[in-house]
Amino acid sequence: MQITYRELSELANVANQIIQFANGQPKPAKIWVFDGEMGAGKTTLIKEIGRQMDIVDTIQSPTYSIVNEYQSVSGEAFYHFDFYRLKNETEALDMGYEEYFYDNSYCFIEWASKIPSLMPENYLKIAIILQSDYRIIELTQYE
Repeated sequence: MQITYRELSELANVANQIIQFANGQPKPAKIWVFDGEMGAGKTTLIKEIGRQMDIVDTIQSPTYSIVNEYQSVSGEAFYHFDFYRLKNETEALDMGYEEYFYDNSYCFIEWASKIPSLMPENYLKIAIILQSDYRIIELTQYE
């Protein structure tokens, strides 16, 4: 599926479409990979998705902490990863990524390209492609 938008004011609709797409899959994934170049809007999109999923905590980029944990109104845990600063996959192994990825909580991952062999089979890829005056979001479900 592909979504195009030009303005930040459209982001609520974009986030809603992503959530609907994810929930409409035969095996809905709880691992969501946000792919795009630096400044593409990955964290901004995650903030809006989190707002729509009733996350009550302030969503911030975990660039330096690698992972942030958030809670929804109902107490559900959400994990937000930014693997940009990892030097290799061993660092993800050392931080115990498996405990996060396989506990049935939502995991929003930025820079998953740093851990290609550690990705589970079932995940949603949200690619953000910058154009001159708009963005394209490509959604792909991997099972």
